Amino acid sequence: QVQLVESGGGLVQAGGSLRLSCAASARTVRSNAMAWFRQAPGKEREFVATVSWSGGTYFSDSVKGRFTISRDNAKNTVYLQMNSLKLEDTGVYYCAARDSGIATTRSYDYGYWGRGTQVTVSS
Repeated sequence: QVQLVESGGGLVQAGGSLRLSCAASARTVRSNAMAWFRQAPGKEREFVATVSWSGGTYFSDSVKGRFTISRDNAKNTVYLQMNSLKLEDTGVYYCAARDSGIATTRSYDYGYWGRGTQVTVSS
């Protein structure tokens, strides 16, 4: 059973930066696709970023150019670096993993989820 634990959320002013971390309990990061999703109050969960086993990355249009996703296989950790944060980036950010190295943007493709970390962007 894979366990994912997110950290790094918090309160930040618009234009600021945060780095989220997702620590996996097993050697998931190395061979599996990992992703970040987020959910704003009253909205559905949405895709943010993903990284495949080979290192390929893909981002939603809303964060492209501002966010980067990376992983440290030795630490079994995936990161989401968020720059130039906007008010609309506020939400709970979830880390997800799937039993495949192929990255997708669909939440139902991911079978393992963390509990989430809150990101609040203020004006």
